[in-house]
Amino acid sequence: MTRRFLLEPTISVGLIQAVPYIVIRTAGEFIGAGGAIIADGDYHITRDGDRVAVTGMIASSGPDWSASPRLAERGRFSLETTIGIDFHWEQRECQSFSGGLRVIPSGDHLLTVINDVPLETYLASVICSEMSSTSAPDLARAHAVIARSWLLAQMERRGHVPAATPPGRPLVGGEWIRWYDRESHTDFDVCADDHCQRYQGTDRIDNPRVLEAIRQTRGQVLTFQGTICDARYSKCCGGVSEDFRAAWGDEQVPYLVPVRDYPSESLPSPPLSEEAAARAWIESTPRAWCHCTDNALLDTFLPSYDRLTHDFYRWTVRLEAEMAGHLVRDKLGVDLGRITALEPLERGRSGRIVRLRIVGEQGAITIGKELEIRRALSPKHLYSSAFVVDRDGDAFILKGAGWGHGVGLCQIGAAVMAAKIYSYADILAHYYPGATLETLY
Repeated sequence: MTRRFLLEPTISVGLIQAVPYIVIRTAGEFIGAGGAIIADGDYHITRDGDRVAVTGMIASSGPDWSASPRLAERGRFSLETTIGIDFHWEQRECQSFSGGLRVIPSGDHLLTVINDVPLETYLASVICSEMSSTSAPDLARAHAVIARSWLLAQMERRGHVPAATPPGRPLVGGEWIRWYDRESHTDFDVCADDHCQRYQGTDRIDNPRVLEAIRQTRGQVLTFQGTICDARYSKCCGGVSEDFRAAWGDEQVPYLVPVRDYPSESLPSPPLSEEAAARAWIESTPRAWCHCTDNALLDTFLPSYDRLTHDFYRWTVRLEAEMAGHLVRDKLGVDLGRITALEPLERGRSGRIVRLRIVGEQGAITIGKELEIRRALSPKHLYSSAFVVDRDGDAFILKGAGWGHGVGLCQIGAAVMAAKIYSYADILAHYYPGATLETLY
């Protein structure tokens, strides 16, 4: 039976991790440890040995520093953060947050900033950060359900997730199969960036229609056979969503399986796990909800920084062989010299490469899974690992499909479905086959 909650949970969000120095501005009167009033102002925070040192309108030092607003509806704090860390849309922003604030020691002489916030308040920011606040109400409803489901599923699994990363470093001639999940977070429930879910503060929440749509799904989650669904999602699946096993652990997740991103279409045959089928698929432009070229419609649901990415459905990257060698050395710590071949060894059912053999003048390695492949072959990250490889002289031409890991809901596809008047229940049923809606609180 699915666990139910008597009250709305409060969650801890890691806003900034492992920094030596931070400036936080408070507004609306906060209360510190022991009931001390923290007046509005700027607080400069550093490490002093194993303690957190705070200077500003007051000076203090302790093992950590915490502050809670006297009135929840008024208290705000702001700080500068980096969004889209390591991805092609990375940028700095000053963001404002509500709820409680904690600054704790993190590693040698470093700090981590944590926001303690009610789950539904967190969700309002996530929905308006992941997609534009002008999105269709049924997209906001669908996104609220999956964001809530994913978060609660991760919290239930905390401490029980097997290690994703093998020990040591990749070895020439060996395999380096690595994936990234939330188990890297031990001091808080969820981070604020794309590694988990985008959470970019209260300034993003500016549309009453979206807030009402979220309120209408309060406490709703997807479940499968009595368990909260680990409801993954990505920006653009490229026409077919991917199997969970292509991006993360090797276990089968029955509701995270490939679906065609168009209700009347079946999955391609032969399957896209076959090299020839993957090439034919990626080099074509089959119809799909996420193949959206309506700029006016895209403007309604994609944030401004996502609109800078125009070729999300099909894309091409040119990678010089020498540059590929530098990237492999810098990203993986293995010097293969100039790269001579990129050989897909295994693909998922959306055509995404799961295992890739990289051959250089000084040896070869096999890497996976999809995010490690995307990371190793780009100064930031490739849009996805659904690509085929051609040669043009001394360069590799990567022709690709989609944006992100492709597992679960396709955000652009779901947005187009909502614009076509599909209900949020229809959208969820399409992307998470076999899952059901339940209300937990």
